[in-house]
Amino acid sequence: MSTPPFLVLPAGATAYALDTARGTYAVHDARPRTTAHGTALLVPGFTGSKEDFIAILGPLAEAGFRVVAYDQRGQYESAGPEPAEGWTTQAYAADLLAVAAALDAGPVHLLGHSFGGLVARAAVLTDPSAFCSLVLLGSGPAAFDDARADLLTQMAQGIEAIGLAGVRAITRAMDLENGWQPHPDPAVDAFLDHRFLSNDPTSLAAMARILVHEPDRTGELAACISGARGRLPTLIAFGEDDDAWSPKLQAETASRLGVPTVSFPKAAHSPAAEMPSETAAALAAFWDQPPVVGSLP
Repeated sequence: MSTPPFLVLPAGATAYALDTARGTYAVHDARPRTTAHGTALLVPGFTGSKEDFIAILGPLAEAGFRVVAYDQRGQYESAGPEPAEGWTTQAYAADLLAVAAALDAGPVHLLGHSFGGLVARAAVLTDPSAFCSLVLLGSGPAAFDDARADLLTQMAQGIEAIGLAGVRAITRAMDLENGWQPHPDPAVDAFLDHRFLSNDPTSLAAMARILVHEPDRTGELAACISGARGRLPTLIAFGEDDDAWSPKLQAETASRLGVPTVSFPKAAHSPAAEMPSETAAALAAFWDQPPVVGSLP
């Protein structure tokens, strides 16, 4: 679970409900004095929310970008019924495309974190013309195939059997047993519980199952980002201590795509929360001019 370092929106950012062709989504929208650098759309991961990006909104707006982060359908403050297609990756991608269209900003820079990266990839494969770049942050090429997959399967089953509160109690106890410490700010710690319990349980269980069964679409994405419309600038970014998809696997994915990487030496699975200044600087540099393959100093 990504943990935002704080919860107060930066100056110039607002929280509101965005109406789209596929329903209403809760967003954080940070606007610069000028939008000459374009608009970026940020997609959170499993058990996450728009708040996971709160620490990079200000720096990116100061760099000249409008930055919009949103809760996906059924996630935290974006309530919503099951989509007509069911709770599938493609349905979440259709929601993403509807959010991008509702911003009325033309092609946007797209960033997907973790599970959000799988959704972002599906959206690009559906309509690459909606985007002017793609960043996959702490996101892998396919489903988990190790102990994490077993844990996610148990979590999905647990949500259906004992509900979100029961699952949250179990996962929190497991985290404490493994050395996790509550956030020093009681407000942030309380937010983590409130956010988890605010999810649509069916949606959260579906996300867990997608993370267990999602196929590897790297080949499709490679063809798409270098297709007839011209190359879509793409970046793979990750923390050097990522404990979800390994940094090695993410770097291999970048090699398969033929795109650059940026790694964050003091971050794990959530660089936007763990190294926000460095993450924002890397994103701004990429969105202005794609970087070469390498790591941050």
